[in-house]
Amino acid sequence: MAFSKITQVAAYAPEQIISNDDLSQIMDTSDEWISSRTGIRERHITREETTSDLGTQVAQQLLKQSGLSAQAIDFIIVATITPDSLMPSTAARIQANIGASNAFGMDMTAACSGFVFALATADKFIQSGLYQRGLVIGAETLSKTLDWSDRSSSVLFGDGAGGVLLEASDTKHFLAESLHTDGSRGGSLTSGLVGLSSPFSDTTSDEKYLQMDGRAIFDFAIRDVPKSIKQLVADAGLSIEDLDYLFLHQANIRILNKMAKKLGVSMEKLPANMMAYGNTSAASIPILLSESVDKGIIALDGSQTVLFSAFGGGLTWGNLIVKI
Repeated sequence: MAFSKITQVAAYAPEQIISNDDLSQIMDTSDEWISSRTGIRERHITREETTSDLGTQVAQQLLKQSGLSAQAIDFIIVATITPDSLMPSTAARIQANIGASNAFGMDMTAACSGFVFALATADKFIQSGLYQRGLVIGAETLSKTLDWSDRSSSVLFGDGAGGVLLEASDTKHFLAESLHTDGSRGGSLTSGLVGLSSPFSDTTSDEKYLQMDGRAIFDFAIRDVPKSIKQLVADAGLSIEDLDYLFLHQANIRILNKMAKKLGVSMEKLPANMMAYGNTSAASIPILLSESVDKGIIALDGSQTVLFSAFGGGLTWGNLIVKI
């Protein structure tokens, strides 16, 4: 049986950085108000680069680091809720940009859980034995979905991309997973509603901007996600202490603090970077992972056991335990 292994990681963010003080010039807010509630101090916002542009930068880095040609890639999965277009997909655009003529590509929409869902899916492709190498990328330009007059939501998000190269391995690295959806609570976080519009239907309006019930999402994150993490760790025959690091979706530092207490782990085991990026949805975990490799926190030699855990719109949440 084939297994898969993360062999390379990479990240990319737009050059333009918007600080909390910058936001205070266009809305009624302040650095103290934002940072004390979220931990976020700045975020990267694209001027002209699209989601596929950001993802292409990541794909090119992964190829350069690995020494592989684009033709050696069998598939590209892009997790995003902010595609350039519904068709062609973001993955198809990236495939064309890097010249990965032998790869199939598809987008996956699971909001902030997207990278975890995509990585779990890619693992199955390689397990099938039909595919040897794939790129899994989380890429977002959330800035185009925001109502910039609404300080309750627009201050939270940023643009960016991150991803991994997944390759076939003789050794099992993906140890356990749990993926979840509760559509009955989906109205707590919505974006991009496209209304009906045809000569044969009643016209309904679009709902372009992201809308969020912050309290509902906060409660969901600190209640359901730690419970699912504990269950998965137990089902895998492990303990929380067996995890070297927990890479949690970077939404809010208060959420991470609450989850650390519920899980009984030190914040030292929970790397964080939302301070510099904000919430980048499906890109948050791969960006954080890439930075952790750059800093030497993660060796990428298969010696460490980590947990990836993400949560967001859908509502969705998912966990992976991986030897990395």
